[in-house]
Amino acid sequence: MQFLLFKLLFAFLVCIAEAVTTMPQNSTIPAVIVFGDSVVDTGNNNYIETVIKVNYPPYGKDFIGGRPTGRFCDGRVPSDLIVEELGIKDLLPAYFDPTLHAQDLLTGVNFASGGAGYDPLTSILSYVHSLIQESCFFICYECWFILLATSNSECPHLFLQSVLSLSDQLRMFKDYTTKLELIAGHERTSTILQEGLFIVVAGSNDITNTYFGTPLRKSHYDVSSYTDLLVAYASNFVQELYKLGARRIGVFGLPPLGCLPSQRTLKGGAERKCIDIYNQVAELFNNKLSAEVDSINSRYPEARVVYIDIYNLPLDLIRSPQKYGFKFSDKGCCGTGTIEVAFLCKYTCSDVSDYVFWDSFHLTEKAYRLLVHQILKKSIRELL
Repeated sequence: MQFLLFKLLFAFLVCIAEAVTTMPQNSTIPAVIVFGDSVVDTGNNNYIETVIKVNYPPYGKDFIGGRPTGRFCDGRVPSDLIVEELGIKDLLPAYFDPTLHAQDLLTGVNFASGGAGYDPLTSILSYVHSLIQESCFFICYECWFILLATSNSECPHLFLQSVLSLSDQLRMFKDYTTKLELIAGHERTSTILQEGLFIVVAGSNDITNTYFGTPLRKSHYDVSSYTDLLVAYASNFVQELYKLGARRIGVFGLPPLGCLPSQRTLKGGAERKCIDIYNQVAELFNNKLSAEVDSINSRYPEARVVYIDIYNLPLDLIRSPQKYGFKFSDKGCCGTGTIEVAFLCKYTCSDVSDYVFWDSFHLTEKAYRLLVHQILKKSIRELL
């Protein structure tokens, strides 16, 4: 029995050791700075006027002390796992966190806001008028409004509260650099920005909510032109970061949106199949974004902008969860796992480690950890 316990402990320690990304010799990343949506938000939405926040149980049940922090997960999110993997610090604090210390700025902060997107319409106060057909329940994820209505009836007018747009996040970043200069001086600040790792994670809300969830863009753009618009916004954002001193920038693509549990429930029919058109749109956007990243690098020789693929591995994880140590990938741990997110999550599954998804939109810490490790293992040398 003792020998068995020893073997298990040894295997666990080996896994821990393998989970840390090895940096190339003579390379350092002094800070990680993150922009984007709820996939990477570590609590900024707690401190703004919005209903799009998760600073209540059961969110955070597997976080340190089992406390909710505003992370859209059972535990840590990719922002935290990236800084942990790189050996920088254990957690990446939200910029709006009132407990943030001046010294925290030296190793990076998080500007992400749940509900944000590349499209400005995704984040601003939006007016929505929608017709519910053949259902009495509709939810717009991460714009996150809920409408209850009788079958085939007209929905009420609804106003959505704004979250931090990417433009807002860029203004926050400028404020951050001003504070950083006061602490570290101009030369060290420039070094932190040039050698730091910048991460941008956005686009999912633009496709699932703004485009397919409302008529605001769909009435003016087809899929091809809307993805062009999003890539243009993404490109402008990355170039703005470059002008402000960033050089190493990882730009995440879109995951297989059609396989999110929420989308399978809403559009996948009785069998809750993956929605092919949503996945096709994600792939179209990803191809265009990857090409634009190449173009940016050609125009800015000092740039190390890298397109990060988060489509193929997650898709394989969803199709073959057992291969990665999971049991369920078509539903989340929270509630029934088919539709719940945010305040709809009232109870959880018995064992979150069996699940790829935490709620019907976001992954579990266990799944995020697997993805982050593989992403850094594959892309870290390109970023340095």
